[in-house]
Amino acid sequence: MQYDQIVLRYGDLTMKGRNRNIFERKMLNQVKHKLRSYENLTYWHTFGRLYVILNGTEHEPVIARLKDIFGLVSLSPVISCKPDLAEIEATALQLMHAQPNPPRTFKVSVKRAWKKFPHDSQEMCHLIGAPVLRQFPELSVDVKKPELELRIDIQQEAAYIFCEVIPTAGGFPFGSNGKAMLLLSGGIDSPVAGYMALRKGLEIEAVHFHSYPYTSQQAKDKVIELAKRLSYYSGAPLKLHMVSFTEIQTTLAQSKQNHLLITLMRRAMLRITERLALKHGAKGIVTGESLGQVASQTLSSMNVIGRAASLPLIKPLIMMDKQEIIDIAEKIGTYETSILPYEDCCTLFIPKAPSTNPNLRVVEGQEAAIANLEEMLEQAIETTEVLLLSPDSVTAAEAAGEDNWF
Repeated sequence: MQYDQIVLRYGDLTMKGRNRNIFERKMLNQVKHKLRSYENLTYWHTFGRLYVILNGTEHEPVIARLKDIFGLVSLSPVISCKPDLAEIEATALQLMHAQPNPPRTFKVSVKRAWKKFPHDSQEMCHLIGAPVLRQFPELSVDVKKPELELRIDIQQEAAYIFCEVIPTAGGFPFGSNGKAMLLLSGGIDSPVAGYMALRKGLEIEAVHFHSYPYTSQQAKDKVIELAKRLSYYSGAPLKLHMVSFTEIQTTLAQSKQNHLLITLMRRAMLRITERLALKHGAKGIVTGESLGQVASQTLSSMNVIGRAASLPLIKPLIMMDKQEIIDIAEKIGTYETSILPYEDCCTLFIPKAPSTNPNLRVVEGQEAAIANLEEMLEQAIETTEVLLLSPDSVTAAEAAGEDNWF
């Protein structure tokens, strides 16, 4: 079937009121960027809709690229015609004849957005349904659960006839809700949190803490692959900040409060991430925490750890079960990479009995007893290596000073 347009429908953008035009412009730019390799396509938009005019381009590969764009709730390949009864009837019959698997039941659904069209929606259902039944005598009408729904959208500029409504990613366009830093480990949870942050319109920069020589090149490569996958969904290059955590981690591990090691590590990570956020214009920190999943993710632990930062902590997974998180990881293509057996710094020096109910006063006292903690935090920031990632490439965005990995 040769469709001539694809209609794209916005999701939560419909609630944006006076700011809606800004979001719609972002949406148009994102779609154009995603389809930039197709030279024949043209675009136009109206209230709540964006149209991709195919100009002879096959619709299926275009739809495949559009399905993962955040901000779109659904799309449909359509045939357009003049908003005229005879034209609509002829086009509807053409579409029915082109179905690869002829249905046994159908119904007609009509949306008459152009109120000056001479026939209302209910009348149009009969005016189109009758000739379809005459040409396809084996068909019957089922208004509750039809095998095929023949849809007609009558606008002033044209009528659009289609059968498919294909779900897409939903959410908001990339960067439309600001920028945040993502704490990206090599595990299952944090890439899913990054995906969900992107879906809600956040631009993200990832921060990963490594402890060379205790962590390997494979662990670094694993995180890079996860970040590259996230850059696919963002539709833009993604910065990955590789922070050397070796000195801080080994110093904390020498403390006499071994059961507080995870709490102390997490607080140090948050401090570094917050300073990187302020340096790079981010206004929040995204984490992959899920309530009760590990010792550092009890409510008491998260309270003590979270007090190390003043920026908002965004936790998309906080009330999700592990299987729910795994299901999303499999869907977005990060799960197989996340389960590769290469350790990150968070799995090193783990105490046998980490505290699930740390005391804030004790934790702050332990930090105050580390004389050069502030200097180590600043040194970690100054020696951070920044990589600029896209799905098919890795480039060094900023040098890491003298503290290169290898």
